[in-house]
Amino acid sequence: MNRTEEKIEFVPVETPEQIAQLCGLAREIWRQHFTPIIGAEQVEYMLKKFQSPKAIADQLENGYRYWRFFLGEEVIGYTGVHPEPDKLFLSKLYLRQDQRGKGFASQAMRFLSDFAQKNGEHSIWLTVNRHNDRTIEVYRHLGFQKLREEKNDIGGGFFMDDLILEKQLG
Repeated sequence: MNRTEEKIEFVPVETPEQIAQLCGLAREIWRQHFTPIIGAEQVEYMLKKFQSPKAIADQLENGYRYWRFFLGEEVIGYTGVHPEPDKLFLSKLYLRQDQRGKGFASQAMRFLSDFAQKNGEHSIWLTVNRHNDRTIEVYRHLGFQKLREEKNDIGGGFFMDDLILEKQLG
């Protein structure tokens, strides 16, 4: 199958077992992808703070939505969003390393754009580490534009040094 024929299925994260599966996937992806960018210590801090079972459960209780991406029976990635007035905040969009470059981010963006428009939102916005060059390229290819840069203290002596990107829908 070529990349245009492989379709992923978007399955909501709702149960403690699904949250645990998502957290395991997050650990795999974040350690591989972000360690060269921000270092192992910050990766572990952020996993605990933002992608632990308790953190995900709290986010779900506060309006976040998460979906796992399935290719057949295999979980290959996930996304997390938070609806806001007129905008959808794309908090997480991650694919396993062996599944990147196959068109799955484009499929996820179509899914999220449809979700946002059905909820009356007119744009999707996100934060991305300013040194995450390949991911920034992907988002630009998907139609995102830079709005600004931000550096935010996330505790533990760590900062998120990000670009804020937005894509208009419609």
